Formats: sequence, structure tokens, C-alpha cells
Amino acid sequence: MSDNAQNTAGNDNVNQPAIMIHTQYIKDLSLEIPHAPEIFRGLNEAPAVSVHVDVDAQHMHDNFYNVSLKFRMDGDIKTQKLFILELEYSAITSLQIPQENLEPVLLVEIPRLIFPFARNVITNCLTEGGLPPFMLTPIDFMSLYQQRNQNKQ
Repeated sequence: MSDNAQNTAGNDNVNQPAIMIHTQYIKDLSLEIPHAPEIFRGLNEAPAVSVHVDVDAQHMHDNFYNVSLKFRMDGDIKTQKLFILELEYSAITSLQIPQENLEPVLLVEIPRLIFPFARNVITNCLTEGGLPPFMLTPIDFMSLYQQRNQNKQ
């Protein structure tokens, strides 16, 4: 057996992934259409939609973390509220990475990985609620992370 093969055989962590998402789940989901059904009569124009996104990560135990994407969306037609949607979409993940990379991975990379699933929940919720289809554009989680760090200072 070569030296390289012995080193690999002696290190159990070599073949384990550095990032593993164990489960994804909806922690909280709410859709409110405060002026239904009257609002549907005037639904000839696209609503003005504002989206607020926040990212949070909590240490669970050992190398396990819970990462949450929190969305608040408001849709307005002229001066009336069309809808309010709130979603907290989370993932339980384990990480085998250096400590200095922990925060960027938790607040940038994991959100980037789970965002398409959260976006799908939002789109389905809005269309099942009788509203026009709406597809969230991709989010720059790195900019959110940098902005968060600037706000801390």
C-alpha cells in the first residue's frame, strides 16, 4: 500500500461532504388577501410587489445548523392591499468547514441552495390563492450578507 493510500484510509473525513442539507421545511406560511373577493374584480393590472428578505442561522448542536429564509411580500393595486405573504423556509444542515468560513456559508451559500425551493412555495401559494403568477427573481445573498455586516458596524 502506498503512503498516499494509507493517509486516505486513515482519515475518515476525506470522503464526507463539507456541506450537507439534511432536510428542508416550511416553518411558517401565511397568505392574506384582505379585500377578497372584491379586489378580484379590478385585477386587470399587475400589482406593485415589494419583497423583503432576511436570512438567519442558528447553531443546533455539534456541527448542525438551522438556516432560515424569511420573506415578506406585499402586493398593492393602486391604493389597496392585494395580498400579504409571509414565509419562513428553513433547512437543517451540517458543515465540515473551517471556522472562518462558517458565517459566509451559513448566510450566503446555504440560502443560495434552498432559495429555489422557497421560491416555488411562494409561487404555488400565490397562484393557489387565486392571484396572478409571480416568480421571484434570484437574490444576491452575498450583497445581503455584506449589507448585514455593514449594519453591524
